[in-house]
Amino acid sequence: MSLVLVTGGVRSGKSRYAEELAMTLGSRVLYVATGKAWDDEMKQRIEQHQARRPLEWGCVEVGERLTDYHAFREQYDVVLIDCLSTWVSNRLMSVEESEWRSASHTQALLQEAEAWLTLVQNSPQKVIAVTSEVGLGGVALSRLGRWFADVLGDVNQRSARQADAVYAVLSGIPWRIKG
Repeated sequence: MSLVLVTGGVRSGKSRYAEELAMTLGSRVLYVATGKAWDDEMKQRIEQHQARRPLEWGCVEVGERLTDYHAFREQYDVVLIDCLSTWVSNRLMSVEESEWRSASHTQALLQEAEAWLTLVQNSPQKVIAVTSEVGLGGVALSRLGRWFADVLGDVNQRSARQADAVYAVLSGIPWRIKG
């Protein structure tokens, strides 16, 4: 088991750094995409990420369950998950507004994150996970935004505790903060 967590602000260069790191850790890389093309802007972002990745990398898209890539990982040396914050966002966006911040939805999401961390712990592959740091900004004005920050903050802390190394990327510069 080996987990590297790459965190940082939006557009900080964390995905690019994680991709560079993956290339140094092995030639057989499985890219686990969590993004969904909700609109044209997100569709363009996904296309930019696809164009930047080497063609020989495998790719699997996951939906609600972050562990859904496990059936595809056997033939790879490195698994790159991009990103935890998009996965959390997608999960929360699928919840009816009347149920936002419900303990049952929060608990289900955190249980899925724990299941993923267990998968990582038992995995022979090196796993790199990208996430967005939510602790550096202000408090969100919307109820959904505050729930996102609470849940992602918890997922990030759990992931960082288990990680062998954690990098914070600031303005494209990786800063090793653990390991």
